[in-house]
Amino acid sequence: MSVAFGRMVRAEWTKLRTVRAWTAGLAAGLLAIFVLAVATAAGSTTSCGVNDTVVACPVPPAGPDGQAVQDTFSFVHRELSGDGSVTVRVASLRGAAPWAKAGLLIKDGTRPGASYAAVMVTAGHGARLQHDFTQDRAGSPGAAPRWLRLTRTGQEVSGAESTDGRRWRTIGTVRPAGLGARARVGMFVASPDDQSVRWADLGGVIAQARPVAATGVFDHLTLQGASPGPAWTSSGIGGVSEAAGVYTVSGGGDIAPLGARGGATLQQLLTGVLLALIAVIVVATVFVSAEYRRGLIAASLLASPRRGLLPAAKAVVAGAVTFAGALAVLTASALVGLPVLRANGNVVLPVSAATQVGVVAGTAAQVALTAVLAVGLGAWLRRAAPAVILAVAAVVLPYVLATTSLLPPPVGQWLLRVTPAAGFAVQQSVPSYAHVPGGGLPQEGDFPLPGWAGLAVLAAYAALALALGSRRIGRGDA
Repeated sequence: MSVAFGRMVRAEWTKLRTVRAWTAGLAAGLLAIFVLAVATAAGSTTSCGVNDTVVACPVPPAGPDGQAVQDTFSFVHRELSGDGSVTVRVASLRGAAPWAKAGLLIKDGTRPGASYAAVMVTAGHGARLQHDFTQDRAGSPGAAPRWLRLTRTGQEVSGAESTDGRRWRTIGTVRPAGLGARARVGMFVASPDDQSVRWADLGGVIAQARPVAATGVFDHLTLQGASPGPAWTSSGIGGVSEAAGVYTVSGGGDIAPLGARGGATLQQLLTGVLLALIAVIVVATVFVSAEYRRGLIAASLLASPRRGLLPAAKAVVAGAVTFAGALAVLTASALVGLPVLRANGNVVLPVSAATQVGVVAGTAAQVALTAVLAVGLGAWLRRAAPAVILAVAAVVLPYVLATTSLLPPPVGQWLLRVTPAAGFAVQQSVPSYAHVPGGGLPQEGDFPLPGWAGLAVLAAYAALALALGSRRIGRGDA
């Protein structure tokens, strides 16, 4: 059967490549990705100024995993050589933002983006243990006062909390990516912008961000372990005062991943994918329906060992061709578009090479799965017009509605979870995190599902459409 199916695939490949209108349609649609990527990059310019002088905009630091991060906060620290622990009581935390935080932090120096671990109490989300910007673990709910303890043993760091300083609860133990033998340890305060999103009266989304400072009061500070050098020193943004062993630390900023609002991303160069998907849908449905329109389906079925395998053979060909073409065009878009963005003064957010490859390959897979979906619908409905309309309504329309402020954000997020448009999630190179305020807006390119989950939703719809098409042809009523 595998040999016979292989012959079917070769026959369908011959059909696709010998019809010039089909190959030209696919080529034009996929080429639109590259053309619009270069046009977008060329038309996007950013400049920064200092004292009426234009300078290069600063590039945000990258964390241990290569992702862009925020790393500005108030830090009172000293050197800890080797193993040790630090204990403190956060007597109070004054700050309006729910993610305002105060606690203990150990960091591989004060370089922005350096590896770290921190145990903290927040204004609205209880105690937390976080490390290396993207990792977050919840402790007990509630606000200050709270006792905190951070202990380093080798390359592992554990965070613990207590309400009375006697009975301790370990939140967890983590292994930061790069703590050196001599680390900086101490108290910190951070307060991200207070962000709000609301639906405007006449449609659209209004997002607001308001800087908010926080003030933490610390007492009962003890440090165990080798700690050479001077006593507690401060760095970062904010102010520090000490009286009778009580430290008052104030500041803003945050130590967390930087969202897509902080700069340009590869995702911004992928607007042409919408046009490519429409072209792929049209060609893939006609690839099936043309045989019914021209009366050639009977001959194709006679050459097939099993009637129901014909849509599968067409899906293999359509999926493979569109994946290969999209992969080539998307790779070219990234290689050409990103340098043009940087040359125009745009700050391209740093992400790992694996993430960039994942966006390119994942988007190519999205295009290929859309082709498979269209083949299935074409085989099921047998007519190009209704199949094209249904496919566009399922794949393209939900994305347009969700990202153009025509719907409230919760409705848009729902559409991007349960429709084939969930596949667009693979384009997001800068993910959102629950412990970072803001984000989650489809209008800003944030998706409610991770990329792999969005592709899985699209793949499920493609499999369903292909099964319906195979079942109808397999019934023998062609």
